[in-house]
Amino acid sequence: MHQKTKNIQKRYEGFLQTPALWKDHTLFEMSQFEIPTKLVKLAIVIDEKLRLGRYIERFVSFQLSQSPEFKIISENVQIQKEKITLGELDCLLTQHGQPIHLEICYKFYLYDERAGNNEIAHFIGPNRKDSLFEKLTKLQQKQLPLLYSESCTRYLKSLALTSKEMKQYVCFKAQLFVPFSNKNLRLKEINQDCIAGFYANVKDLEQLSKSKFFIPVKKDWLLSPNKNVNWQSIDQFISATKESLANQFSPLCWLKKPNGEIEKFFLVWWD
Repeated sequence: MHQKTKNIQKRYEGFLQTPALWKDHTLFEMSQFEIPTKLVKLAIVIDEKLRLGRYIERFVSFQLSQSPEFKIISENVQIQKEKITLGELDCLLTQHGQPIHLEICYKFYLYDERAGNNEIAHFIGPNRKDSLFEKLTKLQQKQLPLLYSESCTRYLKSLALTSKEMKQYVCFKAQLFVPFSNKNLRLKEINQDCIAGFYANVKDLEQLSKSKFFIPVKKDWLLSPNKNVNWQSIDQFISATKESLANQFSPLCWLKKPNGEIEKFFLVWWD
């Protein structure tokens, strides 16, 4: 298998293995969409220049195409009013003939109990620029209601559809990271299985000085860590991440302990 194709396949497998952020109940009045998981060879070409969100959407599209119960109607539909974009519908599809509007999310969040006043509000983006609460609120109050806008109604009419007959779901997968000082954190509202690792700052690295490190490219954040990479010493790692941290960017990294155990973690620029 060509190296580039192999990389995309591994990312697809990492995407499939990522759990839904919640299951068996609604969150913010939203339900998760269940898509059968089949581990097959990815048979589509994906533009490597796509941002990660769009990259994930291609994975979902392929995943849907593997089951005859689904039929994709349209994807990435810009809904406009007088040339002003109101928003976008990620995917319109049918399941056994039932029309569905599906919003697709794949996120990385870190648990900081200083942020907000409940479990969901404690989860923030690695660079402290976004949060899980903000994303769920946007989905609930803006992205899903877009379906019922006048402009969207006209678009649906062109497809011989109406918003009344459509069901709405989200496909929301996430990797969650807990503090280095509290790796045994237990979650109550969201899926414990989403915890993918921990986060640490430069001061915490003193306790990891005997480990080896690796910094994957962003699209490889989807992968399960493996040992067959070019590991760095603690000094090499600190040097390699210095510029990112100075620019207030927290990289996702892999850690190999002296006993061979491998973990994922974010090195954060904030204390």
